[in-house]
Amino acid sequence: MFRPTLVMMLSGILLVATLGLQPAGAQTSNDFQATEKVRAKIQKIGVGPNARVEVRLRDKTQLKGYISAAEQDSFTMTDHKTGTTKTMAYSEASSVKKSGGGLSRRSWIILGAAAVGAVVTWSVVKPAFCDGGAQTRFPC
Repeated sequence: MFRPTLVMMLSGILLVATLGLQPAGAQTSNDFQATEKVRAKIQKIGVGPNARVEVRLRDKTQLKGYISAAEQDSFTMTDHKTGTTKTMAYSEASSVKKSGGGLSRRSWIILGAAAVGAVVTWSVVKPAFCDGGAQTRFPC
């Protein structure tokens, strides 16, 4: 009587061990830090149609759109093309980055000023040195 009970218990233990049934563990500190980093990034970017982001989820899918709502434990993202919304927990996202629309207006102004400066230098300063206007020793 004792032997069949022992054999059944051991076979049950072996079955559970081979199937890999493990108790659910608590969130690790690395996961918690990554979740807090995502939450802080979303709070910094803000909410609204101008808060365009690219979100990479933990299952490697990538979503693009804007943040339409941000709560304590989740945020809502709206696809700007279709208008569909998806609410997800911060822990589902592995990374969030602001979706840049290229260079800012300020950057374009700086680039334009640099281009104008180069053209003026090439067309005004070079002829002054090469035509003998400054009587310099620079070869042209």
